[in-house]
Amino acid sequence: MHKSSSNSSLGPGGLDLTQAFFKPIHSAAPPSPTKRHTKISVIGAGNVGMAIAQTILTQDLADELVLVDAKPEKLRGEMLDLQHAAAFLPRTKIIASVEYSVTSGSDLCIVTAGARQIQDESRLNLLQRNVALFQKIIPPLAQYSPETILLIVSNPVDVLTYVAWKLSGFPSNRVIGAGTNLDSSRFRFLIADHLDVNAQDVQAYIVGEHGDSSVALWSSISVGGVPILSFLEKQQIAYEKETLKNIHKAVIGGAYEVISLKGYTSWAIGYSVANLARSILRNQRKIHPISVLASGFYGIEGGELFLSLPAQLGRVGVLGVANVHLTDEEAQQLRESAETILEVQNQLKI
Repeated sequence: MHKSSSNSSLGPGGLDLTQAFFKPIHSAAPPSPTKRHTKISVIGAGNVGMAIAQTILTQDLADELVLVDAKPEKLRGEMLDLQHAAAFLPRTKIIASVEYSVTSGSDLCIVTAGARQIQDESRLNLLQRNVALFQKIIPPLAQYSPETILLIVSNPVDVLTYVAWKLSGFPSNRVIGAGTNLDSSRFRFLIADHLDVNAQDVQAYIVGEHGDSSVALWSSISVGGVPILSFLEKQQIAYEKETLKNIHKAVIGGAYEVISLKGYTSWAIGYSVANLARSILRNQRKIHPISVLASGFYGIEGGELFLSLPAQLGRVGVLGVANVHLTDEEAQQLRESAETILEVQNQLKI
C-alpha cells in the first residue's frame, strides 16, 4: 500500500492549481523557516489507535497525522473516513501506510499496536509475543524520528514501555507509558460522583502498575484544595476504609467492565492519550500519573523498571517526578507494585 494524502493537483495532467487559484500579495516575505510543524504518528489502527487519532484531530493537536498498521485495506479505509470529515475539522494532513518511513520527522510516536491474546494463552507468552512485535516497531520509529518522543499505550504498558526504552536507545525522558493517567481519571470520576462535584475539581492519583497492584494515594486527595481525609478527621466525620477499598476496586475493574459490555475500550483512552499529547507538544508542564523510569524514587530498588508516578510533562518529555508525600503504607504498596512488574519483566527474553 502506498502512502496517501490530500493534494492540489486537480488540473490537466496533474497541474498544481494552487498558483492559479491564488495571487500572491506584493512585497510578501517567504514563509518563516522557524514555523513549527507538528507531526504525530499513531502505530496501530485498531479501536484504541483510531479513538486516539480522532481525538487528536478534534483537539487540533497536529498539523500532520500519520497512521501505520499492518492491514492495508482497513488502514486506507480509516484514513479516508477521517479525511472525508475535513470540512468539520481543523486542517490536518492525514496520511497512512504500512511503511514506517512515513513517520519520518515525527514529534510524537504513539504506539497502540499489540498482539491479541489467544484462548488458554499465558500472560507471559502473550507478553513475549508483544515484545517480538515491538522489536519490529520500535527500531524503525527510532531510525526515522531520532528526536521523537515515544508514548506507549499497548498493554501491559509498564513492561512494554521498558521494552521500548531498551529497543530505542532513547534517553528515559523521551520514552513514556500512558500508565495510570486513565486510571486516575476513573478515580477522580468515582470520587466526584460520591461527593457530587465536578471531577476537574478533584485532585487524586493512582500510581504504580497499570493493573491489579496499582496504588490509590488516598492521603493526598483534595477537592477544591481541601484535603479530604484530614478534613473528615478534623470534623470528626466517620468514614469506612472498606468504602475507599471499593472505590479503588471499581477503578481497577473499570476497563474489564467496559470490555465485557462493548468488547473493547476506546473513547476514554483516546481522551487520556490526547491529554498527554497536548501536555507534551504544547509544553504545558502539567503533572500526569504516567509510566516513567522509576528506579530510585520512593525507595524503589531491584533494577530498572517503568511504573506510574506523578510526573511533569513538557516539550522534551518527562521534566521530573513530583515529590508527592506518601504514607508508609502507600510507599510499601508502591514498592510491592514495582516488585510485581519486575517479576514479570525478569522473565522476558530481550
